[in-house]
Order: sequence, then C-alpha cells, then structure tokens
Amino acid sequence: MKRILIEDFREVEIPVPWGFISGRWYGNQEVRPILAIHGWLDNLGTFDRLIPLLPDYIGMLCIDLPGHGRSSHLPPGINYGVYDLVYIIPTVVKHFGWNKVSLMGHSLGGIMSFAYTAMAPDTVDMVISLDILLPMRVENGLAIEMFSNYQERLLVEDDRRKVAEKDRKPPSYTLAQMSKNVAEASLDAVTEDLAHHLLHRQVKKAHNHPDQNKFYYSRDGRVKYFNYWDIDTGLGGEMARRIGNKPYLVLKGSLSLHLQPRCDEIFSILAKGNPHFEFYQVEGGTHHLHLQSAEECARYIVPFIQRHRPQKNQSYQEKGSKL
Repeated sequence: MKRILIEDFREVEIPVPWGFISGRWYGNQEVRPILAIHGWLDNLGTFDRLIPLLPDYIGMLCIDLPGHGRSSHLPPGINYGVYDLVYIIPTVVKHFGWNKVSLMGHSLGGIMSFAYTAMAPDTVDMVISLDILLPMRVENGLAIEMFSNYQERLLVEDDRRKVAEKDRKPPSYTLAQMSKNVAEASLDAVTEDLAHHLLHRQVKKAHNHPDQNKFYYSRDGRVKYFNYWDIDTGLGGEMARRIGNKPYLVLKGSLSLHLQPRCDEIFSILAKGNPHFEFYQVEGGTHHLHLQSAEECARYIVPFIQRHRPQKNQSYQEKGSKL
C-alpha cells in the first residue's frame, strides 16, 4: 500500500464571513478527501503522525477550526460554542461542491462529526471518531461553577486582547516552556516531545521582544472558555438512531476517560443491526491516541477506509466537485 507523503500538501483557505478557515489538503487532489477535524485547543497538526500511515489514493483535508491554528478568529463580542462550530462542516462541503462528506474527528471534532451526521445523515458516507462520542458529562454543580468562571475569564480575556493589540506585546515564552505547558494542559496525553506537532501552527515569533527566542500564542484566547454543549443520553440516543447503519468507527484510548459509561447505550444503538459499526480499544492509548499511538490507530483506520472508500470506486473527479 502506498501512503500519503506528509510533505505532499497544498495550503487551503476557505472563505467565511469573518475571514477564512485555514487547512492543508494532503495527498490525492483529484478525488473527494476525508475531512479531518481536530480537538479543543488543538489544530490540524494533531494529525501529523497519522497522515503518513494512510493510503495515498484518497487525500486528507485537515482544517483548523475558527480561533485555532491559522484560521481567522471570530469577531470581538462573539464567543465560541461547540454547537455553533458544527456549521463549519457544511461550510466546507458547500465550498468544494461535494455531494457527500467523509469525516474523521478527534475529541471536539468527533462530537461535531456525531452531531452533523445526525443532522444530515444522507450527506455523510462514513465517520471515524477518535476517543469521543458524546461530550464528557459535567455534574450540575460543577457545570454552574465552570460556566460562571468562564464568563469572568472571557471578560479578562477581552481586556487582555485590547492591551495586547495596543502595545503589541502579548505574553511570550520559549518553545521549551510552551511544550511543557502543552504537556501539562493535556495531562501528558501530548508529551513534551510531541508538542511541536501542535505548536507549529499556534505560535508566532515575538519580534518585539528583546529575547529573540520568545514566542506567543496566536490562537484566540477566547477558545479556552467555549460554550459547553451537553448532549444527554436521551438526545444522544435519538441522534444515534438518525445516523442509522452508517459506517462508523470509534477508537478509544485505554488510558483515557473521555468515553464515559453513559456512551454504552449510544454504542448499542449505533451497532444494532449495523454491520458497518466498529469499536476498538487502543491499549496504552491516551486521549490523543492518534498522535501518541499513530501506528496502532492506523491498524484499524486503514482497513476501515479501504472498505468504505475503496480505491476502485474513487473516480478521477467526483461529479459536481470543485477541486
């Protein structure tokens, strides 16, 4: 099997009312690719280690969500919400003129993929979900405290942005410090030696800093305080029933807690009478299993792609596509 070359890509900018969605289209440019969506606070670099393990006959379009990576930030006064980000999927589909979409999502990207597939099942031909299905449940008391805290922090972030724009000196750090921050924030799901895969798209050199080895975070600080969207088991079950017998692959990291027991019922609905539903646990895998254990993930992802997007069915250019 020939694999995608990580250096074989073209930069993509998809226009949106507030700017653009940035992305990289890896591999084959002549057929509809798989749309890959990263997790919260990450960017398309999260797929760096997985992409070179995938078959080259079908490309991968990896995007940065708004406010993440190199995509435009939302306008001042507009906050980030999980539900609202689902809108990005049909935006990409419409831009390229696709009749269908194949989805791969990690964490937040997996929640978006589940939600969109339930909303528009006839437009999705397969889903690959990495260590997620439903959002993690937050207890009511903690949820209220978290929402209140987020509102306060958003106000602080707005003030910080105004000051940074005025004096052009945002808080700056060395790459070593940033790598350590990434590891700590992810509870070592992304270790310091893997952090560069995420940092290369979300930091910029602090040219106005006296220390030329300092960098600052270029992503929108407001994404840290997004509007949480809980999907209770009842709603999740109805969404799963709408998805029907869709090819659906879920991978779980054995060391991760993101697939909570409340997802079991949703799994049962997705799997019932569906020969195309697959679930596997990656031993030793963390929440970022596709970055930490890319080879093990590819063992399941590659045959799934080959079954549901086989090479023989990939035409030179899909009818109605704008490539």
